[in-house]
Amino acid sequence: METQQPEFNVDSDSLKTILRVLGEGAYTVDRDRRIVFWNQAAERLTGYRADDIVGRKCSDNLLRHVLADGTELCLHGCPLLATMEDGNSREAQVYLHHRDGHRLPVFVRSAPLRDNDGSIVGSLEIFSDRSDGNALLAELESLKREILTDPLTGLGNRRYLDIMSETRFAALKEEGLHFGLMLADIDHFKRVNDDYGHLNGDRILTMTAKTIAGAVGSLDAVVRFGGEEFVVLCPNCGGADLAKIAERICTLLRHAWIDIGPEEKLSVTVSIGGAISEREDDLKSLVARADKRMYECKKTGRDRYLIGD
Repeated sequence: METQQPEFNVDSDSLKTILRVLGEGAYTVDRDRRIVFWNQAAERLTGYRADDIVGRKCSDNLLRHVLADGTELCLHGCPLLATMEDGNSREAQVYLHHRDGHRLPVFVRSAPLRDNDGSIVGSLEIFSDRSDGNALLAELESLKREILTDPLTGLGNRRYLDIMSETRFAALKEEGLHFGLMLADIDHFKRVNDDYGHLNGDRILTMTAKTIAGAVGSLDAVVRFGGEEFVVLCPNCGGADLAKIAERICTLLRHAWIDIGPEEKLSVTVSIGGAISEREDDLKSLVARADKRMYECKKTGRDRYLIGD
């Protein structure tokens, strides 16, 4: 979306000083989209240090902004490039690639950079974390995090799932508020451990967990169900809504990876089964329906989802 935001002169003595102390991530690129400045907040939000970034292009398998539908903006529709071409500032909600591998939801704003003659010589992007922290993670602090949290991924554990599901089933019985449950399983995870070791397996688990958590809404809860399985609870949700969330999760994971060597990257996909709660359900029966559909996805090719009632 184009906005009427101020333009910046790259020769301003105060510009870099302002950007350095800015609480939001900020970086500048030249006309070739080569990064020339990277502030401390950008280091904190992305995991990439300025030494890793400056001098490289943002499309060099680093940030690689994508939309929820998987469109790679660095390759198709880069807002920085468009801003340099027409001089208009822009805003967008995207997912950037974190150094740890997961996809992080951010709000980005771009503005043109001009020299003293008024010619556009680059672009500035400012970005901020727009993840809601997931309602799960916010609640864990007041519910004795050490008891209810999976220590590896930081998500809730089975005990937390029991608590959350009791709340959802109570709302279903008392107010008729149906909810959705999805079971996501990492495809071929055993191969990851066998071929790349358990340390990289743990990194893949953490990457997947954070990507899923970043793909859902603020009222949804993501739980590590066990091993390489994750459960997502989505309140006030129908089948079509649940399918959209599942599609977003699958899409974002296709564009997420971890670095395991100078020239080697490792990524995974998930198979997702989902079901909508019924009044006669309990957690066991709801998980069983989702589990059955998840295994149907495994049998028919993986990297897909199947949602039903």
